[in-house]
Amino acid sequence: MGWFKRLKDGIQTATRNKKEAPEGLWYQCPRCGETSTRKELRENTYKCPNCNYHDRIGSEEYFTLIFDGSFEEYEADMEAVDVLQFKDLKSYKDRLKAAKKKTGLSDAIRVARGKLNRRPLLIAAMDFSFIGGSMGSVVGEKIAFAIDEARKTRTPLLIISKSGGARMMEAAFSLMQMAKTSVKLSQLAKAGVPYFSLMTDPTTGGVTASYAMLGDINLAEPEALIAFAGPRVVKETIKKELPEGFQTSEFLLEHGFLDFIVDRAELKERMSDLLHLFESAHRPA
Repeated sequence: MGWFKRLKDGIQTATRNKKEAPEGLWYQCPRCGETSTRKELRENTYKCPNCNYHDRIGSEEYFTLIFDGSFEEYEADMEAVDVLQFKDLKSYKDRLKAAKKKTGLSDAIRVARGKLNRRPLLIAAMDFSFIGGSMGSVVGEKIAFAIDEARKTRTPLLIISKSGGARMMEAAFSLMQMAKTSVKLSQLAKAGVPYFSLMTDPTTGGVTASYAMLGDINLAEPEALIAFAGPRVVKETIKKELPEGFQTSEFLLEHGFLDFIVDRAELKERMSDLLHLFESAHRPA
């Protein structure tokens, strides 16, 4: 029995219309409390104009920020199947239906191919708005597809993680995506195709324990929460106070888990530099 379904085969050109923010014209920063317009926020790459707080954004915004313009989306209509007939307060089927209606997405990740400063790039970007960016069978399959496509076309791959972890409604079917994506990435490494992992707020659970930490270059946005178990769970388990800034991207950089932190306004140029460096490294003498 399949754990997902494809409603349409092949590649589709992305023509989705960006949804207007439901909050209206104004944005209040959750950190400093300053109010700005949504237009100002967008023009500042979705960062607070006052304190530089990086607001959470989705795949559509990342595609717009990174790609030169147009892009092609792959497997846009792949949807999860409720194999286990899972139900807690609501059935999984109803949760999927509600998430699709709210977000206009088919699941918590989108895969697209485009160009960054005229260099080809594949991006798999997660969407936290779809059931907390949880990793289920569709997320694993789309990442596997992106890796296979990158390997076949020798195109560098960027995965942008933003997730609460494995999707509990799919149980073991979700957890097996950790091994599946890790094996696929080892095949990509053997093929000599670069993989870049960008961790954003939050990147937690099984996503952190698999593909998010396996990049040739691991980078993160400022102050992103990156963890397997969250700070509250760790604190309650070990019964000790945690260091200041524990499990933020700055803490992880200091302890050797990240290569660098990148401000969102500089992301495109930093990625362009990385593509150039890896391209030069693999160029025949």
